[in-house]
Amino acid sequence: MDLTMLLDMAAGGFPDRTVVGTREEGLTAGALQGAARKGAALIAESDATCVVHLAVNGPAFPVALFAAATAGVPFVPVNYRLGAEQLGALLANHTGACVVAEGREVPGARRSYTPDEWLAATRAPSPAARDEAAEPGRTSPAAVIIYTSGTTSAPKGVVLRHDNLVSYVIGSVEFGSAEADEAALMCVPPYHIAAVSNVLTNLYAGRRLVVLDTFSPKRWLETVRAERITNAMVVPTMLARLMEDRAAERSVPTLRALAYGGAAMPPRVIERALKEWPHVGFVNAYGLTETSSTISVLGPDDHRRALVSEEPGERARLHSAGRPIPGIEIEIRDGDGAPALPGTSGRVWVRGAQVSGKYAGVASENTDGWFDTRDLGRLDREGFLFVEGRQDDTIIRGAENIAPAEIEDVLLRQPGVADAVVVGVPDEEWGQRIEAAVVPSRGALLDGEVLRAEVRRRLRGSKTPDRIVVWDEIPRTATGKVLRHEVRSELSR
Repeated sequence: MDLTMLLDMAAGGFPDRTVVGTREEGLTAGALQGAARKGAALIAESDATCVVHLAVNGPAFPVALFAAATAGVPFVPVNYRLGAEQLGALLANHTGACVVAEGREVPGARRSYTPDEWLAATRAPSPAARDEAAEPGRTSPAAVIIYTSGTTSAPKGVVLRHDNLVSYVIGSVEFGSAEADEAALMCVPPYHIAAVSNVLTNLYAGRRLVVLDTFSPKRWLETVRAERITNAMVVPTMLARLMEDRAAERSVPTLRALAYGGAAMPPRVIERALKEWPHVGFVNAYGLTETSSTISVLGPDDHRRALVSEEPGERARLHSAGRPIPGIEIEIRDGDGAPALPGTSGRVWVRGAQVSGKYAGVASENTDGWFDTRDLGRLDREGFLFVEGRQDDTIIRGAENIAPAEIEDVLLRQPGVADAVVVGVPDEEWGQRIEAAVVPSRGALLDGEVLRAEVRRRLRGSKTPDRIVVWDEIPRTATGKVLRHEVRSELSR
């Protein structure tokens, strides 16, 4: 199984349906197939070893993705926000590439295009026949190499094979299931797994995909209305801004489903969104790059039941990551590697055909098919997963392990707190001390000592931050993940 199979099915099943772009200007499934084949011929002519995408999201992205698959070389979407030194180190792993980049030179590239040049070249008359390109997936089993965000360490190249990605798509989406009028809005950067999975799943469903290269509440809402968007995906910071923008006209009459993920969702944000848009089905999707995207889902009915439930356990599920999707097994293991009892916290392990767990240049991290996500979490008796943060983020104060997520949850529930992060800072006496940064909601005034007292009341003294500072903004990636090393560095000064 390879990615071109998905494109061939779409081009055969609904060739004239627009699957990429706006209603006025977009690529049909048939045109996307033709562009991918032409692009594969260009890749083969240049004898490129991979395709590097170094630009904002747009129509050039899916064409490059499927052209690479058709040519049988890996597709490598790269963070265009990286500095020169970090970018240079990363690109040194991919010499001999065919490059799609905007205003960036890539040393050692076999051929380079701007996104517009790439689209023009692949839309040229007489697209290449399939047999002019390499047999898809045969030259390299690696379909996509995505570099992790590097929030706590240097980025690593996650290798996703064709069978990983195809297994995810087939296991989570029904072919051709979208109505002809359905359209999805994506506003995550192209170097994130959600960008790749959105292209694949929406194409397979037959849903038109619209890309917003930069996010603002006003622009997102206007695009939803203008393009009659039915499905969308946001990260928690985006949903928070949508809910907090008082000037925005928030009507979204065509929107039917809104997925969110990538980082922890503040409780008050999702609760407000459910009340603001009662006609929308909300989906919390939890996954990793190493798992080809989503591995567990909290669906619309789960959201609605939890919101109105008076039973504490069911109410708490509103802030869970839901249950595993078909084909996925999730297990919580304790410090000795043994399966943990329901309700007990431990490391989240996952197994399934879509799980890669392999990094470029290093051995696979799968153990008998199981992959250690390094996330902490617990499963309740009904199988709902509660993610409690990264193992790497754990604060060790004295001999006690403290999860920042628990403290952050208390802070985010306080009036006037729009954002919060808790980290461990080096301390001579305790090994680490707890410090926090909070961001006030518009017009709110926050007092660090008042917040400390509330944490002490809700938790206990050993989990109370030694200091809470007020910042204008917490550093995050484009997909909402906190850059904890930057927070830690700033608080350590």
